Amino acid sequence: MQSHTHHTGCHHEHSGVFGKNTELVFSILCGVFLLAAYLLDKFVPQSDYALYCCISAYFFGGYFALKEAIEKIIRGGFEIDFLMIVAAVGAAVIGKWTEGALLLFLFSLGHALEHYAMNKARNSIKALGNLSPKKAVVKRNDTIEEIPIEQLEIGDIIIVKPNSRIAADGLVVGGKSSVDQSPITGESIAVDKHPVESGKETADFANIPTPNKVFAGTVNGNGALEIKVLKLSRDSTMSRMIKLVNEAESKQSPTQHFTKKFEKVFVPSVILLVVVLCFAFLVIDEAFSTSFYRAMTVLVAASPCALAISTPSAVLSGVARAARSGVLIKGGKALENLGSLTAIALDKTGTLTQGKPQITNLIAFDQEEEISFLHCVLALEKQSDHPLARAIVSGISEKLSLAATKNIPEASDIEAIQGKGIKAVYEGEPVYIGNLALFKDETKMVIPKPVLKQITSFQEEGHTAMLVNKRGVFTGIITLMDSPRESARETLEKLRRIGIQKMIMLTGDHQRVADAIATQIGLTDAHGDLLPEDKVELIKKLRREESRIAMVGDGVNDAPAMAHSTVGIAMGAAGSDVALETADIALMNDKLEKLPFVIALSRKSKKIIRQNLWISMGMVLFLVPSAIIGFTGIGSTVALHEGSTLLVVINALRLLAYKG
Repeated sequence: MQSHTHHTGCHHEHSGVFGKNTELVFSILCGVFLLAAYLLDKFVPQSDYALYCCISAYFFGGYFALKEAIEKIIRGGFEIDFLMIVAAVGAAVIGKWTEGALLLFLFSLGHALEHYAMNKARNSIKALGNLSPKKAVVKRNDTIEEIPIEQLEIGDIIIVKPNSRIAADGLVVGGKSSVDQSPITGESIAVDKHPVESGKETADFANIPTPNKVFAGTVNGNGALEIKVLKLSRDSTMSRMIKLVNEAESKQSPTQHFTKKFEKVFVPSVILLVVVLCFAFLVIDEAFSTSFYRAMTVLVAASPCALAISTPSAVLSGVARAARSGVLIKGGKALENLGSLTAIALDKTGTLTQGKPQITNLIAFDQEEEISFLHCVLALEKQSDHPLARAIVSGISEKLSLAATKNIPEASDIEAIQGKGIKAVYEGEPVYIGNLALFKDETKMVIPKPVLKQITSFQEEGHTAMLVNKRGVFTGIITLMDSPRESARETLEKLRRIGIQKMIMLTGDHQRVADAIATQIGLTDAHGDLLPEDKVELIKKLRREESRIAMVGDGVNDAPAMAHSTVGIAMGAAGSDVALETADIALMNDKLEKLPFVIALSRKSKKIIRQNLWISMGMVLFLVPSAIIGFTGIGSTVALHEGSTLLVVINALRLLAYKG
């Protein structure tokens, strides 16, 4: 994986004796030695050990700052790190070792904590890669062998065992099964797959009908499949998603962006001023030591320590407060950007909805025969392992008492008609349960107009509708739907109240389903029939219109869209590892209702970050002229300087008590 660019004032990950957390450990060691030096100074005056502790604190606190300062100077740039080092050295030169060590400790700690947060997001690519199987079972020249997926060629026939991941994008040429495509398309219901009719094979993957094509990384159901490979592993839909996530620009916090720009001008100016002040004795009648003392005072006054800690301390407090409520926020960029959102895009399945189909209507045309109608449906569906069948069985079992389900006769001669339904013999009579296609194509039965009208209206409302026919007579309708989360409507209402004007649903499901759910829960827009790349395009378009948009999702298929949004938000427990890794924010306890709280928290954080900038900049603007005219000496400068740093940190800690 390529190194991410400039996240936090650092161009790359630091590693060392303590692995990737070395910077944080060094910072803590700096603090430990600083504390030891302070205590020794207090209780054992004139001891050399205090000095040794200070030198150790300098080493651990300044190691990465010095390393980075040197790298930046080689590339021709000065930043706070360089100024920190010079200020700390200056403090040491005039005997203020503990002040210098404190400067380095606060700076290195802020740096290390931001790094730590950012590195968590770097695992997203690894998590995505793990979804595709590493090997495939391929049939070549009548021999079956297992080979790495990189060796697959277009036209190869691979065999996918039941309940295993599919290794390549391709065309189903043998076997029947239902495939869970939610990792790619986000569809809530498994999709039936069957072989393409002979003579209708095509090499154009995009134009293959859904029942005949499969994606790498999706999960096969209970039947074995034979698949003709149409895309090399590097071109598969899954690989493209990895690329999309990878491409999404590493994003910098707006405030950090401002401080970086400010530093580029400020740091060289301060260095120039300090050098000039060192030679003041040539112009003013004073000793060199007096000029040097003044120059060092100005350097300490101007070192933007409070500025360096102002954003990280607020970010850290905001992140900690959110974590207490089960919300994981990854770093400052997400926290700041979340507060300025005007639009939110939400994935449907598992985010706005439960993620599993449930019975919405059980209609027996003959009310007196309702119990025997339910018994008949239950007997047939019990024999099937299709996800819809499981939903029907649990729905009817809840409706009927346990005693009523015990003595139901068994259905026999069960036959699944792929993508259409099932037929069987129950109580000696033929029974069909399935969609309209089952009756139009397979049985050639004429559906009465009122029944057809009823079933069509259910479909238009977004339900998956099925007819039941026993002995040539239509006996009832079953409809299912992935129902909205109970909290969805109320959450969207709260979001509207806190100023989110646009709430858009994105889903791989049919547009009719999208519209039905949108109406139920009060969304402003709904877009259906979307593949991951369509979601990305839509997010890009919305970003142009709205400037800042969040994407809320729970599946791998949402990861690229999250990566291209201003803020990616993952639903936790139900979310895939990839969604969690790619997201800037994760609702760990899977509660959508946490969203308004976390947006309000980020707005408060943003306010505190702004206050901290005013405090830190204000103090520098006061101290530098004061030091130049001799109004403040080095003691009072360090006291005021560190006081402002402390004030900034205390102000940031207010976020920990945020109630929302």
